[in-house]
Amino acid sequence: MEAIERENAKRLKGILPKVYGQQKLDQKCLGGLIDLIGTIDLVKTDSKGEDLLGKVYEYFLGQFALAEGKKGGQFYTPESIVRLLVEILEPYNGRVFDPCCGSGGMFVQSEKFVQNHQGRLDNLSIYGQESNETTYKLCRMNLALRGIDGSNIKWNPEGSFLNDAHKDLKADFVIANPPFNDSDWGGDLLQNDGRWQYGKPPQGSANFAWVQHFLYHLSPTGSAGFVLSNGSLSSNTSGEGEIRKALVVQDLVDCIVMLPTQLFYNTGIPACLWFLSRYKNGNKNRDRKGEVLFIDASELGYMVNRSSRSFTETEIKRIADTYHEWKKSGGSYHDIKGFCKSASLVDIEKHNFVLTPGRYVGIPDEVEEDVSFEDRMSALTMALGEQMREGQLLDEEIKKQLGMNIN
Repeated sequence: MEAIERENAKRLKGILPKVYGQQKLDQKCLGGLIDLIGTIDLVKTDSKGEDLLGKVYEYFLGQFALAEGKKGGQFYTPESIVRLLVEILEPYNGRVFDPCCGSGGMFVQSEKFVQNHQGRLDNLSIYGQESNETTYKLCRMNLALRGIDGSNIKWNPEGSFLNDAHKDLKADFVIANPPFNDSDWGGDLLQNDGRWQYGKPPQGSANFAWVQHFLYHLSPTGSAGFVLSNGSLSSNTSGEGEIRKALVVQDLVDCIVMLPTQLFYNTGIPACLWFLSRYKNGNKNRDRKGEVLFIDASELGYMVNRSSRSFTETEIKRIADTYHEWKKSGGSYHDIKGFCKSASLVDIEKHNFVLTPGRYVGIPDEVEEDVSFEDRMSALTMALGEQMREGQLLDEEIKKQLGMNIN
């Protein structure tokens, strides 16, 4: 480990663990692991060695996070979520920023995206911050294995709110999965912070502190995609509704995607994706000022095991393509009941600036019945009357069986 750090001083100095001589580690298992790795002939693989090792590292990160459950979710965002964020944002070039970067999955997927679309990796620069030192080291190792420059990934124990490591950064893309509903974010120390341009976030939840932190770091033509709990779409407590209203009125909200349950290892809280844009009147796309795209993907996904869900490649493509067709000039987008709806700011105001997609996309056609309201109501009334009569008969039978004489 020391030799590797010496050979890669810029990328890995002080990063690699050096605990392998401790007695608590089973030397037989450790030796077996080294022997096993030694049998891998990286030279004869079709991919570059760093790609193969990166894939192995990513696989073990995912498996470890899955086994760790809640703890695993603190450093690893499931790949299908990261893929969806990246496919929608399309970070071809520019500055990519994640102020709660975990083990670096957002950066890895951004790099993969550029490679898959025949872009130039040297057109992409990454910036990040992490408050957990162990997770920070996982991130630096993850990037080093893939040949990605991680020198702008910073660590400090105070975190992004109290000690912003990139104060002057204006990023082209912000991609993040911040802690859900975090109440221990230092809000009491930041009451008059300059980042709160759309309203003071409540001390009991960092959701809208994160949103405004992302916006603070966006360039004038930048876009952001991030995960938040569903409560962020409708909560009116402690001024959150007013902040959400300000974001809508200022025309910063570009798209909202409702996610299915069981996508995350660390929480069962329902989640959604927010996409914000500072430049909705261009960016090589059509003028979409005054519009917000809502996508309800809550019924998509498949169960990987009893507790975890994931998106298929087809589903990721469907969601991303829907957004891109809506966004581009001359696109083939059209509203689909139960799945997607392009709503105006007037529509959103009618719903008191609640951004829950279900309110806008409606009910899928396949579950709607071609029955008039009057016929439906008549049938329900008849069924209710029958059930009430049956209930009376059952009550009488119970009294009879129990020998009760009750009026």
